[in-house]
Amino acid sequence: MIGRVVEIAADDRHLAVSRGFLTVSTKGEEVGRVPLDDIGVLLAHAHGLTYSNNLMVELAQRGAAVVLCGPNHMPVAWLWPMDGHHVQSLRMRQQLEAGAPLRKRLWQVLVRAKIEQQRAVLERLGKPDGAFDLLSRKVKSGDPDNIEAQAARRYWPLLMGDDFRRDRSAGGANAMLNYGYTVLRAGVARAVTSAGLHPSVGLHHSNRNNPMCLVDDLMEPFRPIVDYIVSRLIAAGKEEVNPETKAVLAQILAFDMATDQGTTPVSTCVERLAFSLAQSYETGKPSLTLPRTLLPLEMPGFEPRSDSG
Repeated sequence: MIGRVVEIAADDRHLAVSRGFLTVSTKGEEVGRVPLDDIGVLLAHAHGLTYSNNLMVELAQRGAAVVLCGPNHMPVAWLWPMDGHHVQSLRMRQQLEAGAPLRKRLWQVLVRAKIEQQRAVLERLGKPDGAFDLLSRKVKSGDPDNIEAQAARRYWPLLMGDDFRRDRSAGGANAMLNYGYTVLRAGVARAVTSAGLHPSVGLHHSNRNNPMCLVDDLMEPFRPIVDYIVSRLIAAGKEEVNPETKAVLAQILAFDMATDQGTTPVSTCVERLAFSLAQSYETGKPSLTLPRTLLPLEMPGFEPRSDSG
């Protein structure tokens, strides 16, 4: 199931559960409700929110990701279900025991896929491709030459213009990127825990202050999808995070991609990647399931229905 991304953006709301629904209330009056079974990600952005414990339990039992965000649209905390998979302890042990050669080869696959998707973004938008095919082929096991960073230095000016700088604390395009990455990160976190893996034990990312190192590893090949959507929004004159742009970016996990199994939503692509990683830990072979280098088949409209409470 894809699951809806539900954002609570209005201040002073109370979230609770009633007969299988998430209810949103203000001053004791219900202003909205969503079936719990439909929720894949709950994004909490607003000030003064309160929650019932029963709601958090119900969402955790369904494997929904609950993400608490700061004012820059970056996640600061999230709810992780304790029982993500029936063989969770075995898979986590295999994950912890994976040797450096395997982890490096897996990271090589992810970096190559990310660079190939960046090339696809530029190609889809009719921009110079920056010889990204050559860069992708140069990526070695573990990416010791940091080809990923070399690609980024070429990619952002080609995509956003020479004056653009990626800055997580800035507004405008950067804020929209933050928001889109937050939606994507929540979906990947849900897939990682569903596969029985520990989100903190990464392949490449290893910051001890980052509880989602593996999540950040696995979302790398999908980041260009967010870049693509933000670029299209900017081209349409949408230059800030607002209800209109958030409604588009919240659909990222539902966009269709081309895979060897046919047209598949991003959320399912992410799940297949997480489960293939778990199998790679088990077999000791770096065999990851990734979508083709074709970005979303259709760009959504700019006035979709919003799930904001």
